[in-house]
Amino acid sequence: MSSTQTAQLMDGAGLARRIVADAAGHASDIARRTGVTPCLATVLVGEDPASATYVRMKRARCAKAGIASRFVALPAATTTSELVDTLGSLSRDPEVHGILLQHPVGAHIDERAAFEAIAPEKDVDGVTMSSFGAMSFGLPGFASCTPGGIMRLLDEYRVELAGRRAVVVGRSPILGKPVGMLLLARDATVTYCHSRTADLGAVLREADVVVAAVGRPRLIRGEDIKPGAVVIDAGYNPGNVGDVDFDSARERARLITPVPGGVGPMTIAVLLAQTVDAARRQTDPTGVRADR
Repeated sequence: MSSTQTAQLMDGAGLARRIVADAAGHASDIARRTGVTPCLATVLVGEDPASATYVRMKRARCAKAGIASRFVALPAATTTSELVDTLGSLSRDPEVHGILLQHPVGAHIDERAAFEAIAPEKDVDGVTMSSFGAMSFGLPGFASCTPGGIMRLLDEYRVELAGRRAVVVGRSPILGKPVGMLLLARDATVTYCHSRTADLGAVLREADVVVAAVGRPRLIRGEDIKPGAVVIDAGYNPGNVGDVDFDSARERARLITPVPGGVGPMTIAVLLAQTVDAARRQTDPTGVRADR
């Protein structure tokens, strides 16, 4: 890229609308054929304002897509055992096709134990070890929603991954680690970076694709970006700020996601698509595999 060019924005919001519209069509088809409306159950522990806002938004998107939603609100003092019991009950409920545990939960709760209480066939958020294993080995299952959304964005913009060097900044079990595995499955050469990575900038400057998923505002600056790289900012920090310094990075990247309007809408769209796919599988076990 010349010094006068700026990166093309990757429109996650527009792509997400198309994915949700497609999911709505499939939901309608399932209801017509079977009389069953796909249903997503959302569990919220406590009254964190941001989490409550996310839950309301997801329920509103469900309604627009013709997906039923069940909201389970639990008090902040809920124990791990009580939460596990709730998720187990939802897993056994034939009227529920997908389960979302809004996270993070309170520090007193064993979040991993809670995730593992979700039946794999209803793990539409892709948070269980079973889902991670299936995704890593290319087996039927559900991808973590944000990584799944990132891969769809890369496909939409025809980003060639085979043989390219991808750097993932962040190693969370539901974002950094799974997106690296999905990139590896596309024959990218993947490097994970994190808080203990020495000379992060030097590693980033070799990357053809950068995925920022560390939760530190504007950590990655334009000077760290290889000219012509693709930059996916999966971070979201107070003030609508991502993990990438957008203005400086845009002067060097070829493609870049904005915050908001990039990765965020894709996460919800994939969640709804996977809920509908879960309903299809549960009402017709011979149907197609989950979207990856």
